[in-house]
Amino acid sequence: MPAADASRLRRRGFALEGITLGWNVIGVVVLALASITSGSVALAGFGLDSLIEIGASTVVIWELSGSGERRQVIALKLIAGAFLSLALYLLLQSGAALVLGHRAAPSPQGIGWTAITAVAMFSLAAGKARTGRTLGNPVLAAEGRVTFIDGLLATAVLTGVLLDDLAGWWWADPVAGLVIVYYAVREAWHILRHMH
Repeated sequence: MPAADASRLRRRGFALEGITLGWNVIGVVVLALASITSGSVALAGFGLDSLIEIGASTVVIWELSGSGERRQVIALKLIAGAFLSLALYLLLQSGAALVLGHRAAPSPQGIGWTAITAVAMFSLAAGKARTGRTLGNPVLAAEGRVTFIDGLLATAVLTGVLLDDLAGWWWADPVAGLVIVYYAVREAWHILRHMH
């Protein structure tokens, strides 16, 4: 690949990660407030997922600014470790909410942010996947999958919170948290398996 094309693709990767980073910094604040006022396990978990996405974007920006296989391996391990930490926290939190019968309060703010986030993350994921493939950068491509999962999780959380709010299915909120656990473990496994 010509150096000019690689440089352009790296700049695009930086821009996509910068947008993702900014979006998730705002999202952590919005979701923290929404989860505290509503007591929603799913919104709290999605806020933690936004923190992980911040970490993942930071790792990709670091990786794009340098080179070498060792740097890529470290970046991928950090992203996988963040996913496993999220899965463990949510497994405990969602399990406790189900056992205790915890009922979340309605959260219009959480519903609105999560719906907008789903659309934004699917768009960013497509751009990262395309750029990562063309550039031949496995870290950017892996983080594109992280962003796609973020969009899926936003959809799952939105469904859980809406079912809780509209149908009174209190268990839908912690079950949405467990959906995040599944995807977090799956994504960590996918990253670690393809490193060997």
